[in-house]
Amino acid sequence: MEAALYLIPCTLGDTPIDQVLPPYNAEVIRGIRHFIVEEVRTARRFLRRVDREFPIDDSTFYEMGKHADEARFVSYLAPLAKGLPVGVISEAGCPAVADPGADIVAIAQRKGIHVVPLVGPNSMIMAVMASGLNGQSFAFNGYLPIDEGERARRLQVLEKRAQHERQTQLFIETPYRNRRMFETLVRTLSPKTRMCIAAGITTQDEWIRTRTIAEWKKETLPDLSKVPAIFLML
Repeated sequence: MEAALYLIPCTLGDTPIDQVLPPYNAEVIRGIRHFIVEEVRTARRFLRRVDREFPIDDSTFYEMGKHADEARFVSYLAPLAKGLPVGVISEAGCPAVADPGADIVAIAQRKGIHVVPLVGPNSMIMAVMASGLNGQSFAFNGYLPIDEGERARRLQVLEKRAQHERQTQLFIETPYRNRRMFETLVRTLSPKTRMCIAAGITTQDEWIRTRTIAEWKKETLPDLSKVPAIFLML
């Protein structure tokens, strides 16, 4: 197996592995014993779901932590110099997308290390696909400000960009603040602006709706306080 940095997607929930990940991913994972992860416990659980016989005790896990530490991250890539592959596993979805794994990949690219992205669920792309909004031009804006006033001003900027450039604007929020985000959106945006809420993609809780803001004001939003969601507007 090539000594490369493999970016290993995870399921976005408790969806069966074979429903969202190709068999090839499991083949690659079985050949890796060094993993850079967000959280060891969930990474170990994911590997067990991929292969019940995976040799967890023979594997080494390196936690990324909450803050980027380049010196530590460089040390995590040391097995590659010995000809050993290294895998990156995030908490959900694809590594390095709205994810601290991006810092690991940046170091690998600077060092000329071969980076191999594996196929897997990406909630942003899937949300665009299902939204009915512009899939030709779109932008992901990550998390918006927590402060209510700053958030409203940021939303107005994104709305103007969407209208002027006909570019779909995507952003996310921590699940327990989804309701507050929704309330800010319907209070701030123009009645004609179209908004999609794509929650729990690929899971049993999947819920995707696109409505104008005027229509959303008449809708009853389900409880999304524990469901990861992506918001899109155009």
